[in-house]
Amino acid sequence: MAMASVRIRQAEEGDCGNILKLIRELAEYEKLSDQVKISEEALRADGFGENPFYCCLVAELLPAPGEPQGPCVVVGYGLYYFTYSTWKGRNVYLEDIYVKPEYRGQGIGSKIIKKVAEVGLERGCSQLRLTVLDWNKGAMDLYKALGARDLTEAEGWHSFRFEEEAMRELAGK
Repeated sequence: MAMASVRIRQAEEGDCGNILKLIRELAEYEKLSDQVKISEEALRADGFGENPFYCCLVAELLPAPGEPQGPCVVVGYGLYYFTYSTWKGRNVYLEDIYVKPEYRGQGIGSKIIKKVAEVGLERGCSQLRLTVLDWNKGAMDLYKALGARDLTEAEGWHSFRFEEEAMRELAGK
């Protein structure tokens, strides 16, 4: 039996429900489910409005030749946006990359990362950045195998974040 092929494409507004399900799966995998506050409506507004805050790719299984042509199944996603480095100029930041566990090991994650790199280069970016939890060795090994540098190891960078409450305090609101 022929194996179904995978297509990586830009997400469309109608994909937001599937993307949200995958975001929740990723959060569960990372043991951070309680932190997911985003809604399908917010994903629609923020990714497909007049000034999108993010871009997203989806990985979908295409039916094998000879199989019935039904709706394609979304098995992964890569959500990214553009940032700016005062040293290097344009960057693309890969916020999330996730492939359902039963589809891992087939090169889908690599295809998503390669497509983000392609899009970044088309937009004049000189770097593709991402972060990974320190216990996710499988992901770190993949990124290194694809040519990424571990900036914590190489340059000692640490990642920081101001939560909304801290932002309010900073802004005096």
